[in-house]
Amino acid sequence: MIIGVPKEIKIKENRVGLVPGGVKQLVADGHSVVVENNAGAGIGITNNEYVEAGAEILATAADIFEKAEMIIKVKEPQPSEVAMLKPHHILYTYLHLAAEKDLTKGLMESGCTAIAYETIQLENGSLPLLVPMSEVAGKMSTQVGANHLAIEHGGSGVLLGGVPGVPRGKVTVLGCGIAGTNAIKIAMGMGASVTAIDISPKRLAELDDLFENRLTTLYSNTENIQKAVQESDLVVGAVLVAGAKAPKLVTREMISKMKKGSVVVDIAVDQGGCIETCRPTTHENPTFVVDGVVHYCVANMPGAVARTSTFALTNVTLNYARKIAKLGVKEACSNDVPLQKGINILGGKLVYEQIAQDLDLPYTPLKL
Repeated sequence: MIIGVPKEIKIKENRVGLVPGGVKQLVADGHSVVVENNAGAGIGITNNEYVEAGAEILATAADIFEKAEMIIKVKEPQPSEVAMLKPHHILYTYLHLAAEKDLTKGLMESGCTAIAYETIQLENGSLPLLVPMSEVAGKMSTQVGANHLAIEHGGSGVLLGGVPGVPRGKVTVLGCGIAGTNAIKIAMGMGASVTAIDISPKRLAELDDLFENRLTTLYSNTENIQKAVQESDLVVGAVLVAGAKAPKLVTREMISKMKKGSVVVDIAVDQGGCIETCRPTTHENPTFVVDGVVHYCVANMPGAVARTSTFALTNVTLNYARKIAKLGVKEACSNDVPLQKGINILGGKLVYEQIAQDLDLPYTPLKL
């Protein structure tokens, strides 16, 4: 199979779909790999490194899409990329379609087959290709939140760890999966007073044990969320429902009652966000203010630490890429249920039921 790696074109996105080590493995498997000129330049990977791994460098994205059968990316295709997709293409990337109706329709119209990293799901419910980016986003959420509490960024001037004789800053984390747990780790490490809210009593018990009873845990309901949000200096939204829009747990009314200069960071913004006042932002213009509260809602947060993120991502995406390249989508997925769940669009048909429900689009049951 011919595998193509275009340069990412989303604003301030420097990650790349494959590192040279991944290229080398695919070439050893008998495949051809074409990489767009300077695709890895943003994280210090040169064209020569890709060539030495066995790739061919092509000048433009159009050349990549024209030659390749499988396209490996990081972020969802932008309009110019959607326009280059054809029925023979296999697109393998993060998609987050539950909040992107126009993109979903564009992919359907292209006739391509689109496999989403974030919906490949193991039998235990875990999302292996989302884990490394969730770890990065979770850690970053507390870091950027703490940074934006500084007065120069519009914040209230609170230091999360406090100092002797001065209260610590208060952090609330909504959702205690991979991203939320990593947000908690960094907040606890900074010395903040942290409250974790989740719908799973089992998970709350695990966190209580993990942090040796130094963490306040609350069951997720409106009253608990409202009180915790109102008292917080920093709120991190880390709620994820696989393949679906995130539920709106924090209302605008709750935001209006927060202290001026408080900060909210919505990790779930690429799935619609779990904070009502949030909307996607970019690394160029990451924040906006609602009712005196600073909102940080960058939809590709790990892109800010692109080198770490790229290598972590390739570690988990490569094996599935190898299987697809070797067998093709239908045979690769025929006995691999987790990979089947990754198929969002097959031959132009929307085959992921939850996305179809969220976007009110026609659903076609997956038949391999």
